Amino acid sequence: MASGDISEDWYLAQLKPNGAKTAILNLSRQGFRTFLPLHAVTRRAKSKFVTSDQPLFPGYIFVAFEALKGGWQSINSTSGISRLVSFGRDPAPVPEGIIKALMARCDDTMRLMPPDELREGDEVTLAHGPFADITAKIESLAPDRRVWVLLDIMGAQTRVAVSQAQLRRAT
Repeated sequence: MASGDISEDWYLAQLKPNGAKTAILNLSRQGFRTFLPLHAVTRRAKSKFVTSDQPLFPGYIFVAFEALKGGWQSINSTSGISRLVSFGRDPAPVPEGIIKALMARCDDTMRLMPPDELREGDEVTLAHGPFADITAKIESLAPDRRVWVLLDIMGAQTRVAVSQAQLRRAT
């Protein structure tokens, strides 16, 4: 698709259960572009923690096509797809800004990256847990996305390990 051609929009399609891989394969065979943003999910499996990539919007995939050319009805009959999300007769386009923002936050494998990188020395606020709303300073970052922060508790600095997902930049 040429970058100057603005007639191609993104639409949301509902997937059949476990139909993401099948839908992506069949839509690409028909010439449609797809976008399925992923994020890392950690679950406990027996005695270990296992991290895997899961869809950011379970059960849905974004599909790009030119509505004026027609042919979008074939998406509804594509293996793996349940239906295009519609309001009325025609499918509803997803606002361009949403897709651009999501794509900008994804790496080459369509995995969602954190909104901004944290660095040692940054001031952060804990979002939830027993220390919610307490401001802390990042001491170090571990490769497993664990962050060591220094909390000021009762006049003494205490070193605590937290998940990066629990932190927000201090304002």
